Amino acid sequence: MGLYNTTRRCVREIARNHTQNSTTRLRSAPKQSVEGNEIMGKRRLEQLSWKAGKKGKQEETVDFSLLIREEAIKEQVSAAWKEKRPFTHESIVMETHPFQHCVIPDFIQSQTFLEGLEKELLKLNFQEKSNDLYKFKQSDDLKKRKELHISVLRKVLFDNFRTWLSDVTKVEFEQTIDVSCAIYNYTDTLLCHDDELEGRRIAFILYLVPPWDKADGGTLDLYSIDEHFQPQEIVKSLVPSWNSLTFFEVSPVSFHQVSEILSKEKCRLSVSGWFHGPSVERPARYIEPLLPWNPHIPHDHKILYEWISPIYLDMKLHVQVQEEFEERSEILLKDFLKLEKFKEVCEALEKETLEWKIRGPPNKRFYETADGRLPDVLRDCMELFHSEAMFLLLSNLTGLKLHFLASDNEDDKEDKEEKTAEIMDAERTSDCAMQSSTKLEQEKTKDSQELVAEQKDKIKLSVPVCRGELRRWGHGNYTLMHDTDTDHAEFALDLLLFFGCEDWEVEYGGFTSYIVKEEDNELLTVIPENNALALIYRDKETLKFVKYINHRSIDQKENNLCRTGFWDFSFVYYE
Repeated sequence: MGLYNTTRRCVREIARNHTQNSTTRLRSAPKQSVEGNEIMGKRRLEQLSWKAGKKGKQEETVDFSLLIREEAIKEQVSAAWKEKRPFTHESIVMETHPFQHCVIPDFIQSQTFLEGLEKELLKLNFQEKSNDLYKFKQSDDLKKRKELHISVLRKVLFDNFRTWLSDVTKVEFEQTIDVSCAIYNYTDTLLCHDDELEGRRIAFILYLVPPWDKADGGTLDLYSIDEHFQPQEIVKSLVPSWNSLTFFEVSPVSFHQVSEILSKEKCRLSVSGWFHGPSVERPARYIEPLLPWNPHIPHDHKILYEWISPIYLDMKLHVQVQEEFEERSEILLKDFLKLEKFKEVCEALEKETLEWKIRGPPNKRFYETADGRLPDVLRDCMELFHSEAMFLLLSNLTGLKLHFLASDNEDDKEDKEEKTAEIMDAERTSDCAMQSSTKLEQEKTKDSQELVAEQKDKIKLSVPVCRGELRRWGHGNYTLMHDTDTDHAEFALDLLLFFGCEDWEVEYGGFTSYIVKEEDNELLTVIPENNALALIYRDKETLKFVKYINHRSIDQKENNLCRTGFWDFSFVYYE
């Protein structure tokens, strides 16, 4: 089959004419995290006063906790902050593990004021925010709102509390403050991130929630880190409570998340933002080792006849599929495997003896991948996608040059064994370069995509290769878009084949979304469908993620459905 004779059209280009509903992206400024109430302080006497304002109008004034403003307490908190040690008092608790954070119960001194503030906040216009990292509702910036209680709160935060916080942390804050209101309802979440953005120094969150329990979700989960400053696991969860404020230092290790809201009745309302100040020194960016690239393994066409539905081996259909693929840069081939083979794979996947391991880190991905020795049928299925016959079939279906028999005038016809050796050398070179890069100074560290591109430019790779894995998906699993994703350093063909996802609904999550880098428009959504093979051709500017699988997937059990997740074979092919 011939290759494209014109400029190749990727998913990003095609979608300009087929744009789906856009989602507002705040990826570079993820919404802030939340706290908890492990401390219950005594209710302070309400410090509420009214005074005459200009032109006879009344102005309401209110302040934050009297106790922590006492000079002795402030000095003790400041000393503990500087020395990075815990401090406990009825008015404030500071912990240092896994990073510095404080909880102030009874932050505002007036219950009447808080009730008025809650009413004003709930009347604001909230917009749904949803992307790879989060799903919740957010208000506009509160800095210019004219409502009485919001204005007073802003003054408390921007003036009085900022001064106190500056005295405690010894940080000279700028005038810039980000502040907004967020509402989290059932299944809303904010996944693992560190809040780092130029100038952010202290994050804060004030909660206005009903009586709340850990079982309701919405906790502020704090992560430990590994030797590369990457998040590892949740080591502390803070439960939100009415009128408690949490603040923490934004740093390269301040990884946290807002866990999924599990209550169908409660609304998690908060006011949150950041105080800005001088930037802090950051360690060199860690670059993950690449997953191995593999050229095809020897397998002739017999493996295709053994596994694949006969309709997809018909050369006449190949012509039709290729024409559609070249037009759309994506296609879904239903009932791809023979029914008996599909059933065999499903049976093997459902066996409890199959070993799985979590693939992270959670600021980039969180799902399970097959580990250890696979049952014969799963091993054979993996070999199918690595096989020379599959490379040739994909060439015929897509028009991409994934096999030397799919040559055109651009084919350099160099010796294949020599190129195979080159790609293996490149892999080793790239791995060594990435490992050593963690020891360099920050200004000498290269972006991972630049590093990979540099290696590829040097050897001008032309041997088709692939990388792939068998994945298990369930409640709480996801992948995120991130700047160091080397899968997006080149044009590539994505392949997904799904199992165990009968009656899967898009509202559960688990679908794969393609989005143009730094743009709002969603280009394509691939929803899991049993025995359906999805092929997507993408360019360097197209990013992808698997949406967080939420609690609705578990609710399937109420409908007498036994599964709450699915499996897929995920492969990426490079020309």
